[in-house]
Amino acid sequence: MSDALLQARQGGVLTLTLNRPTAGNAIDIDLAHALMLAAIACDEDASIRCVVLTGAGKLFCAGGDIAAFAAAGEKTPSLIKELTAYLHAAIARFARMEKPLITAVNGAAAGAGFSLAILGDIAIGSAAASFTLAYGSIGLSPDGGATWLLPRLIGLRRTQELALTGQRLTAAQAASLGLITRAVEAAELAGEAAKLAAQLAAGPTRAFGRTRNLLHASFSTSLETQMENEARAIAACAGGAEAREGLAAFLAKRPANFLA
Repeated sequence: MSDALLQARQGGVLTLTLNRPTAGNAIDIDLAHALMLAAIACDEDASIRCVVLTGAGKLFCAGGDIAAFAAAGEKTPSLIKELTAYLHAAIARFARMEKPLITAVNGAAAGAGFSLAILGDIAIGSAAASFTLAYGSIGLSPDGGATWLLPRLIGLRRTQELALTGQRLTAAQAASLGLITRAVEAAELAGEAAKLAAQLAAGPTRAFGRTRNLLHASFSTSLETQMENEARAIAACAGGAEAREGLAAFLAKRPANFLA
């Protein structure tokens, strides 16, 4: 386990904390690799029912480690290819795992940190948070899935503006655009994320996983294909223990216990 990524478990909730506060939680090879290993573990461990991603210190994540890029000189392209191999593997597995992801954005999210911030099924921003792609200012193009996620969240036109101008958004502006789910006061962020994570962890995790997959596929499939995917997913859910418990609880007029 790398010190660059802290892991704390409470029941079915795993909290991952980017832990390079003196470097703004910038992503270097070590942190990218740790994120990939954590994402694989989250994907494989059925006892993890919800994941929270946040940052230590004042920033959520400043993006890639620019100092490391500069120090690599002519080897910078090779360094970036290695770093994105780990980072993109992590992001893909966080996106595809059959459990919800909450991002608790405690401060500035820039570059690849922006991508991580908006990856959550539910993204909560502290009033101290800000959001900027920032790639153009250092002569780079986006990574971390930003060019896939952003158009789906806020549309192509607004994405073009953010990507080309490097505009910095406050948490309130990000929430207004639909970039994040909502903004809360800084003192409320950790508690809000923990409360929501506990709620989701007590829910029907496999049904949540199929819901995530359906939503991700919805922009690239026809209506008929999407409905077929829905039919197969709901039928698969109906044959499982979660649905049996949910239906029994509904008929008995009691809360469902998906943890049993």
